[in-house]
Amino acid sequence: MIDEKFIYLMEKYFDDELTIDEKSELNKFLEDKNYRSEFEEQKKLKEVFMKMTLKNPGNDFWDGYWLNTYNRLERGLAWIFISIGVILLIGFAAVEFVDRLFTDDGGPIVIKVGLVTLFFGSLVLIFSLLREKFFKLKKDKYKEIQR
Repeated sequence: MIDEKFIYLMEKYFDDELTIDEKSELNKFLEDKNYRSEFEEQKKLKEVFMKMTLKNPGNDFWDGYWLNTYNRLERGLAWIFISIGVILLIGFAAVEFVDRLFTDDGGPIVIKVGLVTLFFGSLVLIFSLLREKFFKLKKDKYKEIQR
């Protein structure tokens, strides 16, 4: 089992922040074969990581990225306008339905209230289902997987 103090000293060594006392303490740890092998392994990893560089994506990647971003933005705006239009039309139809239903004197009030309740209940159910599907698709972590 590697001592936490050794790990702390080793990290400070690689960051070039050891004091003289800490260097002597680290050297005491390194007299042990297990600590020495761990130190050498970490030293090799540090060298590998220092040689690593990030690859810059090419122009094709950025062209595709920005095209995809603009497409998603355009489609999002289109869906917002379509939704507003549908809501306005359904709202207007609902107001007209209720207005015509209650201005007409030909029928019992129970039937009129029942029809209004059925109509608005159906609207709430449809919007609830659409909203659930929309958010489910948006948060589906497996949507990229094809069966």
